[in-house]
Amino acid sequence: MFEVMLRGKGALDSFIQDLGRMFAETIMYIDRENIAGPDYRPFNSRVRKWATQRGSVYVGDQKMLVEHPRVRGQRGEIPLKSYKRLKQRGEFSEAILAKALRGLSANKYRETVIEAAKAFGVSASSVSRHLVEITAKKLREFKERNLSDFKPFAIFVDTIHRGGEAFMVALGMDVLGKKRVLGFWQGATENHVLCAELISDMERRGLVLAKRIIWITDGGKGIIKALRDRFGKKLIHSRCMIHKSRNIQRHLAKRYRKEAHHRLITALKQNHYDDAREMLEGLEKWLRGINESAADSLREAFDELLTLHRLEAPLLLRKSLWTTNPIESMFSTVRDCERNVKRYRGSRMAQRWLASVLLHCEGGFRKIKGYQHIADVIKNIEIEQNKMDEMKEVA
Repeated sequence: MFEVMLRGKGALDSFIQDLGRMFAETIMYIDRENIAGPDYRPFNSRVRKWATQRGSVYVGDQKMLVEHPRVRGQRGEIPLKSYKRLKQRGEFSEAILAKALRGLSANKYRETVIEAAKAFGVSASSVSRHLVEITAKKLREFKERNLSDFKPFAIFVDTIHRGGEAFMVALGMDVLGKKRVLGFWQGATENHVLCAELISDMERRGLVLAKRIIWITDGGKGIIKALRDRFGKKLIHSRCMIHKSRNIQRHLAKRYRKEAHHRLITALKQNHYDDAREMLEGLEKWLRGINESAADSLREAFDELLTLHRLEAPLLLRKSLWTTNPIESMFSTVRDCERNVKRYRGSRMAQRWLASVLLHCEGGFRKIKGYQHIADVIKNIEIEQNKMDEMKEVA
């Protein structure tokens, strides 16, 4: 330690490297001891310790030389599980990906890993190969994973644009309030064909899309058309109130925007459907005296803004569902994790990174607030749809 103090950072890096190598070798010696037993009392006379052999392992995200101990049995060498685990290339790639998703540039990666004598260098090209391998693995995992065990209660659908392409993404909430990314589909622009392909892909992987699912969107016409084509009059669609507020405000002079937003939020915070509708009608009347287009923008989304009130969802659960914030927040993480990707070299690269980041996002998902009331809302949906069936039969 005194030498470290005298010689500064170079000595510190070398010291840490030595500690890492000693730690790895100690683990392997303990592993051999567990197989053969101590020298003074072997577990099995047919199993004996052997010499050491030079090899390499990954420690601290870096490949290094070690002396790994050996053990032999009647049928030859017995491999050490610890040595096999320390040599796994995949775990090294996972570590690189984790760093990259936190925003490190691959070209600067060497500056972040431990460097010292007797270690193998980690070049930018080597790091890039690891990233390609692990992100390709993540893409396969994402595209092939089975969704038959997921029972959706609500699904958010929105589009993120990356590298000049549109990627439509579906984020699901199950009946227990847990979230999962259900899929994405790539296209030139957001349209109903893209949404229809996304729905087909989710169903192909086992997702059961019952008519009692609540769909939350920002109001994009292509998405709504695809959903209506798929579910007809039984579509349960809720519009994002933040996007609708922005649409209304775009039609208004600046002096009216704050009040328009406040009135809309106040109306949607009402607990009862009749109260909320009455306040929205008051807002529409006020808007017509200022700007007819703003009033028309509100009117066309009236029913969809009140979907959650109609289903008697409590306020805490409504707050989790009345905007597309859950999926927008996930998109924010995508942009943050990919800020060092300067150019997408083809569709495959764009999909590899998107799948990797979306799976990374899932690790931070929590249950939605108000999930305890989901079962009651599902019952209300079933009651509403049964009434629709009865009316259809009478007609």
